[in-house]
Amino acid sequence: MSFEETIFALASGRGRAGVAVVRLSGPGAMASLAALTGRELPEPRRATLRNLYGKSENSLIDQSLVLAFPGPDSFTGEDVVELHLHGGPAILNALFAELSVMEGLRMAEPGEFARRAFEHGKMDLTAAEGLGDLVNAETEAQARQALRQMEGELGRLYDGWRGELTTALAHLEADIDFPDEDLPDGVAAAIAPKMAALAAEIAAHLADGHRGEKIRDGLDVVILGAPNVGKSSLLNALARRDAAIVSDQAGTTRDIVEVPMDIAGFSVTLADTAGLRVSGDAIEQEGVRRARARAEKADLRVLMTTTDDPALPEEFAGLYRDGDFHLVNKADLLAEGSMPVAGPITPLLISVKTGAGIEAFLSRLEQDVTARLDLSGAPALTRLRHRTALEECYAALLRFETAPDPELAAEDIRLAVRALGRITGRVDVEDILDIVFGDFCIGK
Repeated sequence: MSFEETIFALASGRGRAGVAVVRLSGPGAMASLAALTGRELPEPRRATLRNLYGKSENSLIDQSLVLAFPGPDSFTGEDVVELHLHGGPAILNALFAELSVMEGLRMAEPGEFARRAFEHGKMDLTAAEGLGDLVNAETEAQARQALRQMEGELGRLYDGWRGELTTALAHLEADIDFPDEDLPDGVAAAIAPKMAALAAEIAAHLADGHRGEKIRDGLDVVILGAPNVGKSSLLNALARRDAAIVSDQAGTTRDIVEVPMDIAGFSVTLADTAGLRVSGDAIEQEGVRRARARAEKADLRVLMTTTDDPALPEEFAGLYRDGDFHLVNKADLLAEGSMPVAGPITPLLISVKTGAGIEAFLSRLEQDVTARLDLSGAPALTRLRHRTALEECYAALLRFETAPDPELAAEDIRLAVRALGRITGRVDVEDILDIVFGDFCIGK
């Protein structure tokens, strides 16, 4: 990637707004600001009111608060300028037209500001991904997790592990390549317990139930039941809108109806499904197949029956897991003092008609979601690429434990280092050389 060009783009949301922010980054950013204002540069990192002029027609574009961030102390590590001007389309179009004809300037590609920040060492790949997640966050939990990642918590964890591996590799390489030097005895033997402990840490990090990915992508909750037990009515009650068609006719719901929800600050997708029953209708059969398939992969299942027949039917066999919910609908028709039969899951009485029990169920659901997606612990991996690289790292550490000779053991540690380095974007042989010549002072 070439950094000789200066890039510019709208850094705030599109559409009419009271204020819009336009960012420039690159070697020509400061000269462009001087050309737009016709005045000397403002004091670094201090908002200053300036007029912006179009030199081609010598006309006023707008009044703007301008800020200058000289590199390397800026977001991208380059000279950066921010223009805070009015957000009308005509003003932005006039500004972009002026910037486009300036020599060495061009419109930024998607993500190019963050890419330049990464290339200049202002953030690692996990922090860049956290920034993207923060921009797209729709719930409090997504924003909190993205902020932690953007601020470097995940990167620091992986860099710490990578540092341990790099040190171990340097010591192994020294033991192999410099046998005649005055090195400490038992270098390789001393590394083994440290690598075993690190492998255990990584294994525990991987066994997180995909917590970070579910916070980022949302928890999948599916409603299951026979026809006419109130699944669609429950979906509408929880969504507080008519998201699904409700009818007394059995088999009304044929396909899966999804509703995104914010539950206790977490993103949850609630899915209504076709009623589970044997049917001769080909379309309804496909709906039932899709319902069962969705139930198999869902994070949580809400199984519904009614007070007419509260027991879980045979169609539910093999579908539910520990922690799922069993709701018995039509509590308003239940004789006073009577209770539905107990089953493998403790039933909760509700009435989607009167609303009885809905808030109690929602409260239980909030507690369950919060417990599953706890944000208070160590930072969680948030992407499949993180998980894949960590699994490669862990596999290499397991091979290290049984490597038949030092050269193969060193190669396994090297592969583990590279796997971790791919997560943060830091893979550098110089790190190993620095430790080799720093720790052992070889050749002095």
